[in-house]
Amino acid sequence: MERQAGSGLAVRRSRHNVVASGHGNRREENSGNERKTRSWGLVFGAGVPVVLFLYVLGIRGLVHLSLRQLVTPGARTGHFNGTTARTYLEEITAIDSRTVGSPANEILAVNYILERIKDIQKQKNKVHKITVDIQRPTGSFSINFLGGFTSYYDNITNIAVKLEPARGAQHAVLANCHFDSVANTPGASDDAVSCAVLLEILGSLSSTPLSLKHAIIFLFNGAEENILQGSHGFITQHPWAKLVRAFINLEAAGVGGKELVFQTGPENPWLVQAYAEAAVHPFASVVAQEIFQSGVIPSDTDFRIYRDFGHIPGIDLAFIENGYIYHTKYDTADRIHTDSIQRAGDNIMGVLKYLASSHLLADASEYRHGNLVFFDVCGFFVLCYPARIGTIVNYIIGTVTLFYLSKNTIKYKRAGMNYARDLMVGLFITVTSWISALVTVLIMAVLVTLSGGALSWYTHFYVSVALYGAAALAKLLLMHSLAKQFYFANTNKQYLGDLFFDVSLLSWGIPMVLFTNKGLCSAYFFAMWVIFPLITKVFLRQEFIYQGSSYKYIAIYLLGLFYPCLHTMYYVWAVFEMFTPILGRSGTEIPPDVVMATLLVVCTVILLSYFIKFIYLVKSTKKLMMCLAFVSGMMFVLVCSGLFFPYSGSMDSPKPKRIFLQHTTRTFHNLNGEVVKTDSGIWINGFDYSGLFHVTPHIPELNDTVRAPCEDAPFCGYPWFFPVHFLLRKNWYLPAPPPPVSENIEFKLVSREEMPWGSTRMNFEVKGPSHMTIYVRSHDHFVLSSWSLGDGLPVPSNGGDYFVYYSHGLQAPVWKFWIELKGSDDNSDGMVTVAAASHYFFGSNQHSPQLDALLQKFPDWSFPSSWVSTYELFVY
Repeated sequence: MERQAGSGLAVRRSRHNVVASGHGNRREENSGNERKTRSWGLVFGAGVPVVLFLYVLGIRGLVHLSLRQLVTPGARTGHFNGTTARTYLEEITAIDSRTVGSPANEILAVNYILERIKDIQKQKNKVHKITVDIQRPTGSFSINFLGGFTSYYDNITNIAVKLEPARGAQHAVLANCHFDSVANTPGASDDAVSCAVLLEILGSLSSTPLSLKHAIIFLFNGAEENILQGSHGFITQHPWAKLVRAFINLEAAGVGGKELVFQTGPENPWLVQAYAEAAVHPFASVVAQEIFQSGVIPSDTDFRIYRDFGHIPGIDLAFIENGYIYHTKYDTADRIHTDSIQRAGDNIMGVLKYLASSHLLADASEYRHGNLVFFDVCGFFVLCYPARIGTIVNYIIGTVTLFYLSKNTIKYKRAGMNYARDLMVGLFITVTSWISALVTVLIMAVLVTLSGGALSWYTHFYVSVALYGAAALAKLLLMHSLAKQFYFANTNKQYLGDLFFDVSLLSWGIPMVLFTNKGLCSAYFFAMWVIFPLITKVFLRQEFIYQGSSYKYIAIYLLGLFYPCLHTMYYVWAVFEMFTPILGRSGTEIPPDVVMATLLVVCTVILLSYFIKFIYLVKSTKKLMMCLAFVSGMMFVLVCSGLFFPYSGSMDSPKPKRIFLQHTTRTFHNLNGEVVKTDSGIWINGFDYSGLFHVTPHIPELNDTVRAPCEDAPFCGYPWFFPVHFLLRKNWYLPAPPPPVSENIEFKLVSREEMPWGSTRMNFEVKGPSHMTIYVRSHDHFVLSSWSLGDGLPVPSNGGDYFVYYSHGLQAPVWKFWIELKGSDDNSDGMVTVAAASHYFFGSNQHSPQLDALLQKFPDWSFPSSWVSTYELFVY
């Protein structure tokens, strides 16, 4: 018998005990090791699935405890008072919906905030100075968001408060929140709670006898929901903007819970270090940052404005839990726990104090460049290090892994085995199993969608786990069991266990190198799944396996995987916490079950990666596969039969269906100014893939016979409020009498002139309500070359038309703008089509008898948001 030193694998070279070559089959090496291997198989076959299930369940429990790691108001770590902030929150939301231009937003909310600031000024310490400025800016900008659009605002309201040392300050950190809300919602989480937190921080800091080194500017932004207008007005026009060296933006994508740092920078790694030093209860992830900045999540914040127009680095935070009620009538103050407010206040006040006392705020030039890898460790602290260090570490880990695999190849080659070939075969089998699982689950998702069962898991999340997760796991087990039975038959089980451990190592190491090469900080996640298992493997050398208990081996093996599994489960929770609600408002064109199924397959593959080896060590996985297949099959039947209703109107945990309704009057003019078409009706958009499928039984007139046709006009001839027509191609237009509107939009071409540079300029005047949208389509042989909006260069939206969003405060002069077109002289069909829409979000014009009557018919599990609008189209 020959034994390779340190290998723990004995191979007898004789007629009676040989190592098979070719397809990789190998006989057991001797009777003693056969007995040990056989006993391992029996133990593993009986207990491993249960042990692994309990292990994953235990980690899920720890993640849940970590996520519930909030702070009670009685256990404050600083001077922030969550109870006081809650009072502010309740009083702000008592004003109800605060839409830009409404008295609620421009008068009541503004007066309330100013009164609280006056109270704070009376209590301030003499070492501080508080200056208040009410800004009413006018401006415009273009932005590449939601397909691209241009925004124009006039006389909107910002409240800026500067807290500084009594002697003054030349540098400042900006803290931004917004007090306006989406129409028809109280906006407690988005974003009244953030303004309440900033009011309490202002009061707490100003009352302390400790003077700050730099100023803190608290911006109570009055026009964020109008697609980031308030922040643009401040950072481009306010005189204090030139003092700002960094900012913190407080936002929401959910209601309560922990606030996640989901993007920082650009560059300026010292900001992340400031958060890591000062945040008492950190929750931050560079993975979330790179996912958000990739554009996968259809959302944006004031962070973009400060970064792109102010060229200022900052930190973006948002509440992410319970996004089901985000931007709905259920977003009320009572759903935000005081401990969540306390936690956010402790964190934000700590970071603001740190930055306002830091020498880096004045001159961060030496620390400006570079990125950081950062992530919190279960909410206890933030681990961060320079990306360049991460790159070096990742390449070292990659080199060590390559050395380890090379050593194994040489070791087994000396034992007569073609390990390199088996490793590639194992990797091929593994990747094939991923693809097979994904294809299987996607077929199921498509069938569920075709059966009308889309979003069946929206209220019952674990339905998706039982449906798609169980199927994915069963298919992975099946593929590897078939490989074990037919390709690796009679091969030493311990050899296969080692082989597929190395396959998992390789499957994590390859993306680690690729991500590192791309300069992505998220590569640390893959590195974590390489280094921890590798260290564990080195510790569990083969001699220990044969001398020790199999349960002891499993215990140490699982202990080595504990942190990667815990960290990954932490992210898995965050992914589903964010994306599940988003799939209920992602439009009619994206099949949500396909997305959910894909996410579950990816998460299953990740969490199962280092457990694949046990498939080759256990005696059989047949019973487990059959159980999983049964669970998935039964759930498939139940879902397709419509047992699980997607939505919930429960007041304890509402998960409503979102629907937008606009009672609209449309008028189309031809080139001669004559009216060629006019109609009126209630235009309806469902914000998820099911459209009105579940609504029709309650409101029979809303069916496919009233599907809205796409007119040959900009944005299909409908009054889009956001340029999201490419996400909502299914909409409905129910005929109805014209709504009573006391204030009609006035849109006219004032003049037309030929410019010296060969273009035609058209000057327009528009007068109407606080919210209007303009749609422009240049005709064939003509190009919209310039306009007076944005930076002067027209930005087309998705589809080629141009979208202009307009809003104003309480009062504003007539809106004037011009456009220039270049093209041929043949303009028999006109040069351009321009449409103007008005949107009445508040006041008596918001309602109509027909609209109110229709709203009463909607079931309690829906959230219909409604208003009156008009649409007029002109050809020039």
